[in-house]
Amino acid sequence: MNERDSEIMAGLLEEMGYVAASRPEEADVVIFNTCAIRERAEESVFGEIGRLKAVKEERPHMTIGLAGCMAQEPVTIERIRRHAPHVNFVFGTHNIHELPDILARVRDTDQLVVDVWKSGGDPELLEHLPSRRASGVKAWVNIIYGCDKYCTYCIVPYTRGRERSRRPEAILREVRQLAYQGYKEVTLLGQNVNAYGHDLPEKTDLADLLAAIQKVEGIRWIRYLTSHPWQFTDKLIDTVAENDKVCEHFHLPVQSGNNRILRKMNRHYTREYYLELVEKIRRRVPGASITTDIIVGFPGETEEEFQDTLRLVEEVQFDNAFTFIYSPRPGTPAALWLKKDPTPLEEKKERLQRLNELQYSIQRRNNQRLVGDEVEVLVEGPSKKDAQVYSARTRTHRLVLLPARPGMEGRFARVRITEAQTFYFKGEWLDQPAAAGRPALSLAHEG
Repeated sequence: MNERDSEIMAGLLEEMGYVAASRPEEADVVIFNTCAIRERAEESVFGEIGRLKAVKEERPHMTIGLAGCMAQEPVTIERIRRHAPHVNFVFGTHNIHELPDILARVRDTDQLVVDVWKSGGDPELLEHLPSRRASGVKAWVNIIYGCDKYCTYCIVPYTRGRERSRRPEAILREVRQLAYQGYKEVTLLGQNVNAYGHDLPEKTDLADLLAAIQKVEGIRWIRYLTSHPWQFTDKLIDTVAENDKVCEHFHLPVQSGNNRILRKMNRHYTREYYLELVEKIRRRVPGASITTDIIVGFPGETEEEFQDTLRLVEEVQFDNAFTFIYSPRPGTPAALWLKKDPTPLEEKKERLQRLNELQYSIQRRNNQRLVGDEVEVLVEGPSKKDAQVYSARTRTHRLVLLPARPGMEGRFARVRITEAQTFYFKGEWLDQPAAAGRPALSLAHEG
């Protein structure tokens, strides 16, 4: 969501006559578009803001702003007033469209400008806003804003507001325009995409939307982020299975493998439900990749309850897992429970290490089985670390590194996997062009 919001901000700034600077130190306007899900991200933002204080003293015309989820928290604004007086403006997640007006107000005052809406506005306010997309081939498309799930550890419902779906005709209009502009892949975005449509007057859902986008000529691959296991229906699984443009990658955050912890998290499903969902996906969509998020050290989690998570990871054999130690978010129920949590941080760190060791061993084992496979990839272009290496993604969202081949940026290709690491593959180019649609042989879990 933040990346798409940043594209809109960049588009608004370009429309005002700004051009992108290569470094923050050279910019006239610097905006920190923030995430509030974890404390470490917040501290990193304030570290960067502090670093720019000396720069602004040398370049007093520099304008510094903070946007995004952190801006929705009153404690953030108070911290800026006390410790970062060189910040000029703060605005939140619900009024990105007001950025030009906010900058105009900043020019007329030497006081901190704060413009934060407490609740989400009509999604139509964000329609037709300019956008400076980060890629010319892959595009983010918002389909739903906010979240109604109120997981006890999560700040998102408080910073993003209640669920608000875009009208399907507006989404399809945007996707058709992207296809006309040459984009090949779209990723449908939302805090909980499979809640899409429940608040609209017409009866529609994510499965219907995917089937409609399948018919848009020019779009080759369709993805969606993020899904909640609770609302992942059989209809949605069937839609992925039956529409060859919809990539067979399922990101299903499980968070814990223990039923008591899942109840405390307010996740609305059980361990048994989750395992049955995984089984249905693998039965209906052979070759699908399944990835997840896991929180370690949720307040009150015992060693035996953590063992349930390890057992679930072993049973599911995730293709990748994003793992974190629980991070308290002010204003959430779980943050209050942390005060009575008897488990020391060092023990939680040790649990995270054990979890990662297990998951990494699973990834290495599964990935090694794929060496020699021929797969379709979308070539992203030169790697950020080495211009002599090109990055590409499979339908199942695996990263493949290839020898540089100028002219292949943004194109589909067939490659052979030659080497498997924990987090990426190495490959070689094949001469034949990539076939459209879903390949018979998919780079995915085989278990």
